[in-house]
Amino acid sequence: MSDSYPPYGGQQPDPNVTPWSGPPAPQQGGYPGYGPPQAPQFGAPLPPQKKSNKGLIIGLAAGAVVLVLAICGAGIGFVLVNGDDEPDPVASSSPSTDPGGATGTPGTDTSPTPGQQQTQEPSNNAVTARYSSDLSNVCEGGQILNAAPYNGPSGAKAYTFSNNPDRPTYWSSKSVSSDKPYYAKSADFTTVSVVGCLKFVEGSEGAPKKCQYKDSSQKQVVIDYISSRYTLTFYAAKTAEKIGDGGTVSAPAARCPSFISYNKTTMKSYAAPDSGSIEAALDKFLS
Repeated sequence: MSDSYPPYGGQQPDPNVTPWSGPPAPQQGGYPGYGPPQAPQFGAPLPPQKKSNKGLIIGLAAGAVVLVLAICGAGIGFVLVNGDDEPDPVASSSPSTDPGGATGTPGTDTSPTPGQQQTQEPSNNAVTARYSSDLSNVCEGGQILNAAPYNGPSGAKAYTFSNNPDRPTYWSSKSVSSDKPYYAKSADFTTVSVVGCLKFVEGSEGAPKKCQYKDSSQKQVVIDYISSRYTLTFYAAKTAEKIGDGGTVSAPAARCPSFISYNKTTMKSYAAPDSGSIEAALDKFLS
């Protein structure tokens, strides 16, 4: 038996070793093959440059200026249009009518409720009454600051005053029956909301009636007792606003009164307005 040796310089392959044919091909989705690292194809990236906000700030500022100018321009245009083209609103006495039949604009009606007064600034002649006679100031256009407000005829209290031809600016109180619903005691003057003013009608004098009296010295005197007429007007005590007419009230001089006040110079005396006619006018107005 002879031994077999490989040729000189040769070597028998190991049957258990597969011949190496180079690095294996990379598998799909597997790890990269072995070998020296590949050099990058591009140069190394430069460090990122620090961004500046200067341009952004300038841009935002410029935009804000443009926006402000646009808003101002719009406001100026609005003022010019409304100032030049649109006339100022003028109050109209005729209410506008909408298609549904309602008048005016809902919620904008400022007219007072019937029987109520609008707020009014006190005049220079306004007074705070201290006595019932102070309410005669209403007949001269003055307001009574502490009088009751007039809210309609129902439940209103009233005083009446009349002037005198000899003293036109002097107003004397005229009483009414205490059983009338509008009657007020002199101490309750702050509850009064209506003042009736009886003004003498110029030229309404009738033929005088001759009445004989004795003066304070017991001397016999003859007085001309004169009839006339008065106009009755109703005013709100707190505002001195006219609220109604009471018509004409006569001042009869059919008979000589038991007591008389007269002018010693003219020897004349004017009859007072008839109390029954005053009450009738008050009944009608405050009913």
